[in-house]
Formats: sequence, structure tokens, C-alpha cells
Amino acid sequence: MNALRLPAVPRTAVVGTALAATTALLGVLAMQTGTISFSFTEVMAAVFGVSDNPQAGMVIHRIRLPRTVTAIGVGLCLGAAGATFQSISRNALGSPDIIGFTTGAATGAVAQIILFNAGPAATALAAIAGGLLAAAAVYALSVRGGVSGGYRLILVGIGIGAMLGAVNTLLLLKGNEDLALQAQMWLSGSLAARTWEHAVPVVIAVVLLLPVLMVQGRSLGLLEMGDDVARALGVRVEASRLASMAAAVGLTAVATAAVGPIAFVALAAPQLAARLTRSVQVPLGTGALMGAALMVACDLLTQNLPIAVHVPIGLMTGLVGGCYLLWLVTRSRSI
Repeated sequence: MNALRLPAVPRTAVVGTALAATTALLGVLAMQTGTISFSFTEVMAAVFGVSDNPQAGMVIHRIRLPRTVTAIGVGLCLGAAGATFQSISRNALGSPDIIGFTTGAATGAVAQIILFNAGPAATALAAIAGGLLAAAAVYALSVRGGVSGGYRLILVGIGIGAMLGAVNTLLLLKGNEDLALQAQMWLSGSLAARTWEHAVPVVIAVVLLLPVLMVQGRSLGLLEMGDDVARALGVRVEASRLASMAAAVGLTAVATAAVGPIAFVALAAPQLAARLTRSVQVPLGTGALMGAALMVACDLLTQNLPIAVHVPIGLMTGLVGGCYLLWLVTRSRSI
């Protein structure tokens, strides 16, 4: 009699479940810590609206929960966008912060702050517009013979990102000193003082755009085999690529508008997820969950550093991600 065999649980599902649980646990820990500490029970009661502690209810609902939701949403956006662009470019360096989209969003926000002394809402809209315009320019200049993607997309993106970075520096140098300081703080990327006004747009972007990428996941995987093979297997190559890029750019722009530029999450999350799942599929879901876990972990780290200086999360992800990039470059033979 053959031994009873249970169906093997897909490794991707296990990794995804573990990442979701880790993100939830880190989020609760982040909401427990701060100037006023709360227990696990107090946090959970406040989150579900059944707390008998008015102070915990106010602090968690008005300050810490929207901050944590924003961090998770931004991580989901950047992780999925990074997986998409790395698949389209077929290169681990093809993430939005490397190929200029994040810099474009920053240019829109900096120009709005320096030139018009704009408030948070106008700055966020300008960041979204800047990211979309930068992406449109990169796509238009990288298309050759009706085909985009590959190294040409990365090189064009790096060039446009360098130019926009110079524009940002020029605006900071020529602008009013107070406004330049305000813009510089925005460029650091921060989760401080994030409210539901920041969290809700990010959640909406995740709900609307992430399913678009998930639907395109199979086509993206086939595109990595080459345009001719993908076309022979029934993929509408350029239409699928353009739809994926549009959704990923939208996720990147909304995330940047909410918290400012965040370095390396879009770059590192898909690579880490792919190594954990060992799957040949594009790591859209697990990359997004890894991005959320990295964002919440870095936020928790910034709040508990044994130093008096507050480190913006954009700088913290840069410190952590820089180490990862050096490790990746020294180990990979495809870069």
C-alpha cells in the first residue's frame, strides 16, 4: 500500500504567507513603541476599535496606525513596481529609483515647493505628475522600432534620472533658504506626521493597480524569454509591456508622493523574494510583500536607534539597501 502523500505546498505560497505574517508582526511592534509605549493587547484593542483606554485609542488611530498603513502600502507599491521593471528590463538594476522615475517624482515635488511654496496636497500631486512625465520620457526615448525594454530602457532611464537630479540640485541652490530646507526634508523620505490623508491614496493605488500587474504576471514571465517567443505564445508584446509599465509607474508615483523618495526597496525586494521562493515566475506578489516587510522593518529600526538624531526612513533604506547593492554587484555575473 502506497503511503498517503499530502499535496506539496507551493514554496511561493509559504514564503508569501510568512512575509505577510512578518509584516503584520513588525507593524504591531512599530505601533507599540514610541514616546508612550503600549502593550500588544492595547494595540490590538485600539486597532479593532474596542479599546477601553482613550489614550491608546487616540494615539494608535490618529498617529501610529496611519503611519504603519502608509509604510505597508508604500512597500507593496515599490516591491511590485520593482519586480515589474526588473522583468521588463531583464536586469536586477532595472528598478524605478535607478531608472529615473522616482527622481522625476522628486523633481515635480521640489519644483512645487521651491517655485510655488505649495502645501502637502499640491506637492503630492506634483510628485505624481513628475513621475508620470519622467516615465513617459523614458519610454518614448527607449522605444526603437516599436519595441522598448532591455538595457536601452535602463540606460535612457539613468540618463534622464541624472539630468533630473541636476535640476533638483539647481532648484535647491537657487530657491529661498526656508523653502529649500523644506524641500530637502521632503527629499529625505519620511513617515513622520503621516495621517490617513497620506495612507488612503496609497491603499487605493494598491487596490486598483496591483491586480493589473498580477493579471500581466504570466505575460511578463513570457516576455523574459524574448519578444519573438512571447509573441509566438500569444502575448501582445508591446501592449502588455506598456500596460505593466503604466501600472508600475502609477504605483511608484503614488508611493513617492506619500512619503518622498525611498531608496533601494524597489531594487532589493523582488531580488530577495526571488531568492526565497526559488521560482522562475516574476515575483510580483512576494516582491510586494517583501517591500512591505522591509519598509516596516526600517521604520521600526529608525524609531529604536540608540541615538538622539531622528533618521528619516528614506536614509535608513538607503543605508540598508546600499549594503545589499554592494553584495549583489560582487556576487552577480549578469550585471
